[in-house]
Amino acid sequence: MSEVVFLLVPKLHLLDLAGAAQVFSTAADVLSDSGASPDYRLRYVADEPEVATAQGLSVNAETMWPQLGTDDLVMVPGWRSPGTAGGPRLSASQARNLFEHHRRGGTVASVCSGAFALGQAGLLDGRRCTTHHDLQEELARRFPDAAVIRDVLYTEDDRVITSAGIASGIDLALHLVAVRHGPALAAKVAREMVVYARRNGDDPQASAMLRHRSHLSDTVHRVQDRIDAQFTKALPLPELAAASGVSQRTLTRRFAEATGLTPLRYQSLLRLERAEHLIGQGATVESAARAVGFADARMLRRLRAGAAA
Repeated sequence: MSEVVFLLVPKLHLLDLAGAAQVFSTAADVLSDSGASPDYRLRYVADEPEVATAQGLSVNAETMWPQLGTDDLVMVPGWRSPGTAGGPRLSASQARNLFEHHRRGGTVASVCSGAFALGQAGLLDGRRCTTHHDLQEELARRFPDAAVIRDVLYTEDDRVITSAGIASGIDLALHLVAVRHGPALAAKVAREMVVYARRNGDDPQASAMLRHRSHLSDTVHRVQDRIDAQFTKALPLPELAAASGVSQRTLTRRFAEATGLTPLRYQSLLRLERAEHLIGQGATVESAARAVGFADARMLRRLRAGAAA
């Protein structure tokens, strides 16, 4: 059985910890239900027996570092205020244990600002890494020998694995389960967790649904809600305008002011993004095009060519 050890620091984010822990816990349950070895044992270590989280709930931890082998994983969840002034630093023993586990052939991983802990342990120098998009510049500044990769969900370089913000820890953990047990088991775990899709590491951190949502127009947000939910269907402009209670001309103007796009272009981006995910999972261009609502693959090919230009 592999040990999955979570190294906890003060003010850690609960979802950074709980999301990844749930993946390994569910994987153990799925394996056990199938008659196989559970294969994962979760442990939590810290300098103190009780660690306060950023959300106000304290969690218990062991204070003795366990004996680990090369098949074992140490993961560092992220925490609030990772900047130079406010972020916690690993103790000398924590940094040494992290470094030595990797040196002996073990795997280390981080979620969100947990990458700063790997940097403090000297594990990012000369390696590809990532973190939450708001923290990437700070990570690159503090660890100039690291190769910080922007706008990806997770990176893997010589048994050093880093993921982006918060929920991407679930993607990282599912990836590790897939590497060890195959994509079918990872997909079953994702299904048990009601995770919409198991994303690849090079998927962007901010989807089209998020990139164009920073405006303050209620009308446009309502139209985007409708498009987000039904982007595989034909959504004529008159229908969208009627549902939002404004004229077609007003909707087009407000949508462009808020997002820089037309409603049709926004819908096309959602279709393209979903199609790229399906293709990355092994679908053909033709089947992906049909799945996202295109009559055939010609429009999808044009969109893909335009995005690559």
